[in-house]
Parts: sequence; structure tokens; C-alpha cells
Amino acid sequence: MIDSHVHFWNFDATRDSWITEEMSIIRNNFSPKNLMRPYSDLKINGCIALQASQSESENNFLLTLSEQNEIIKGIVGWIDLKNPNLDERLKYWSSFKKIKGWRHVLQAETADFFLSDDFINGVKKLNKYNYTYDLLCYHNQLQDIIKLVDKLENQPLVLDHCGKPDIKSGNIKKWKENIKILAQNPNVYCKISGLLIEADWQNWKEHEIFECFDTIFEHFGTNRVMYGSDWPVVLVSRPYSDWFHLVEKYSSKLTFQEKENLFLKNASSFYKL
Repeated sequence: MIDSHVHFWNFDATRDSWITEEMSIIRNNFSPKNLMRPYSDLKINGCIALQASQSESENNFLLTLSEQNEIIKGIVGWIDLKNPNLDERLKYWSSFKKIKGWRHVLQAETADFFLSDDFINGVKKLNKYNYTYDLLCYHNQLQDIIKLVDKLENQPLVLDHCGKPDIKSGNIKKWKENIKILAQNPNVYCKISGLLIEADWQNWKEHEIFECFDTIFEHFGTNRVMYGSDWPVVLVSRPYSDWFHLVEKYSSKLTFQEKENLFLKNASSFYKL
């Protein structure tokens, strides 16, 4: 099994200001060694490490960790997609085979940023180097994300955290409509990850999470959905194993092949592991 979405960091209060005081449990350092026990218990073989900081130094940090820890099977790093010298930077990073793709924190940007010609042209250059792109956005950005995706023909894309539906408020009707539209693009995959953070952290209900799963599987099918934990962020709500067992419970109705796709093959294929 592959966990398609984890983060590692040495906590820095200034750089990691998004980790608020109420998220105190993750205001710490997190390294691959912290995952050894849960991965061993749950028989998870490896992970994709995603950028948590928007700098090229983050790529070096994750590469160093991957050299020291076999569980890191691939890296989604950060690069300035608007950089006039983007081709040169992509060529440089292409020599590091553990880097499989890139991500920018679009949830912190306006549509003017990611619908601009220079950003779109930047993402279009990724295909030349066989790179993927992770889409990180909030539910209320999905209409503009759909516009972005429509301009990225043949680019492998994956939606992080199911597009962050507003589970806590229960208002997910518009999210469902946008997921249906987004999933019509065959180049877009979706990560089953991060949903507990969008719910009431301590008082979420199983049926709230499963309702979101229903929508994702209905529209993406079982060939374009991959399991991810969003560890260590998930710890704000529950231990790693609680999230895993929740996904495992939902997927019990799937066939063996469908479960293999969810927990292994889709991520392996998408990230070319």
C-alpha cells in the first residue's frame, strides 16, 4: 500500500504560521521515523512526500530525507511556475528521479493568480518533463479550478483532499456539483485525504465523511482515486490509524481489484513509482 499524501517538516513558527495554536499537536518536528510504527502496523509500504514550504530549498530537504528513508517513494516539490527561467529550473530538477511532480498552495491565492497566462504556461511546461501537478484548493475555488484544468490538456493532475468540502457547515451541495464537472476531465485524479480537517475536528460523524466519499467515487470511479493520510495534519483530529481504518471500512464494499487501485495502483501509476 502507498500513502499518496504526507508531509515532513522541522517546525518553524514564522515559516509555518498556518499551523495555529489550536493545532498545537503538530507544532513539532515530523520525520519519516515517526511513520515507521503506523506503517508497520497497517502494512503500508511507502509514501509520497509533499511540499509544506514554498521554496526550492524544500525540494532539497525532501530529497535528503528520501535518501535516508526508503519509505519515501516519490516527492511532490515546489517550483516557481511563473519564473521566466522555469525551463532551466525544471531541467535541473529532472535529474533527481525521486521528484515526481510539483505543487503550489493555490488555496492561498486568488483566481487572478492561477488563471493568469504565465501560471498556466508554467504548468503546461511540466508535461515536457513527465511531471504531475497537485491541485490544492478550497471548495469555493473549484469553479475557477475547473477553468484552469480546462486549459491544461494532457497534463496529469490530482485534486488534493477532495477539494476541501465544507463538511463542518454541512453545506456541500455546490461542492458536489463542481466535483461532478471536474471529474469529467479524464486527466484529473483525486486523493481521499484531508477530510477530517474540513469537519468538526473532535465531533465529526462517519456519515458526513462517507457522504463525501460517495460523491468522489461516483464521479471519479475507482481508477482515479488514491488513498492519502495528510499526515501529520490529520493528527489535529485523530491518530493516523483512525483515518486509515475509516477509509478501510468504507472500501470494504469494493472488489479486491478496486481496493488495490485505491491503496496502491492508482498512486503508483499516476506518480510513475
